[in-house]
Amino acid sequence: MRNIFVFALLWWLIGNPFIAIIILFVVLYWLDRKFLGLSPSITKPFRQSRRLRQLRQELRLQPHQTSAKLEAAYLLIGKKKYREALSYLEEIEPMMEESAVVQFGIGLCRLKLGELESGERSMLRSIELNPRIRYGEPFLRLGEAFAESKPDQALAYLEQFREVHSSSCEAYYRLGQLYDRLGRRQEARQAYAETLDIYRGLPKYKKRSERRWALLARMKGG
Repeated sequence: MRNIFVFALLWWLIGNPFIAIIILFVVLYWLDRKFLGLSPSITKPFRQSRRLRQLRQELRLQPHQTSAKLEAAYLLIGKKKYREALSYLEEIEPMMEESAVVQFGIGLCRLKLGELESGERSMLRSIELNPRIRYGEPFLRLGEAFAESKPDQALAYLEQFREVHSSSCEAYYRLGQLYDRLGRRQEARQAYAETLDIYRGLPKYKKRSERRWALLARMKGG
């Protein structure tokens, strides 16, 4: 109702409904990016694409740059181009076989491509090399990957993620989702409630990055 009122006011002030609705969307997007963070960044994909073009050009001139291949792989992961990202990571793996970051990237790509067993091995290898890599994110990604096929195993991985990153709203929200899938409604509600409890206790600077999960948990009835 409030948005309709604002739109009507803009239409009256500007005299053009199309310009009014564009202005309204721009304002709502700006407010969301500043205070909520639910909408994706409009400029980020363009920045990533520009950087990826630069890296590909560098690799055409110097094809053995491992750092450029690693950066390019993670940019491709961000674009969900997992097959291409995996090819870069597999090229540099022999030179960086003790790198937890490389193993995590390989594991994530394989999980996303449906290669669950090999993806799991790489993820567990990344944890072996660095138990706190990306604040326990390998456990989270394993939990996501096995949620449908092996829900009990997925829950075990998410519990491990909670141990590593107990202040993560995302971990508790995803735990609630898995409980929902298993039909364990009471545990799901408890997980969503814990998501909100964690969010309330976070320092102000941390709340913005976790706000998405708190809002989703509230919508779930946490």
